[in-house]
Amino acid sequence: MSGVWIFDKNGVARLISNPTRESFEQKDPTQPGTSTAPGARPRVLVYLPTNQVIRSYSELEQRLAELGWTRYYNFNQPDLLQFHKSDNSAHLISLPRNFANFRSLHMYDIVVKNRSFFEVRDPSET
Repeated sequence: MSGVWIFDKNGVARLISNPTRESFEQKDPTQPGTSTAPGARPRVLVYLPTNQVIRSYSELEQRLAELGWTRYYNFNQPDLLQFHKSDNSAHLISLPRNFANFRSLHMYDIVVKNRSFFEVRDPSET
């Protein structure tokens, strides 16, 4: 494993295989709901039936409601928005309350639980 190990402010290490100066710079999000880790390519969540890029939680909540997901209010974790499929299902989607912190990790969680309806794409492909 060659490259450079970087430690973030929480002490978590990650390996950058082919470091460039840009990969070390922490950048502000170009648009909310995109991945902004150093060296990461931005991503957007797309609702496939209409080819709509999800740009807010209100848009996402509307699309999830159409698919049978309902908002789950967990007062023990006020920093999360959570959705569940039904009372009899173990499926739960947990998202950061602030849409600016919505990352590709959260997008892929939505995609896995709604395979035919969502896709994660590079913004230039939309």
